[in-house]
Amino acid sequence: MSTATYTVVGMTCGHCVSAVTEEVSQVAGVTGVDVDLASGGLTVTSDPPVEDSAVRAAVEEAGYEVSGS
Repeated sequence: MSTATYTVVGMTCGHCVSAVTEEVSQVAGVTGVDVDLASGGLTVTSDPPVEDSAVRAAVEEAGYEVSGS
């Protein structure tokens, strides 16, 4: 099992959390998604590890962006 953490920028409400959770959950291989509205934290659990670019694309599809490179 693999775990990766990200910081999502732009979330302001529960709907934002739901949108990010839904999009990231659809990435192939993802088994769990935990989003913390207060910190912007996104924890993705998968087996096997998923591509960083796939998670970033899913967050962007939800209308937000991942902080950092």
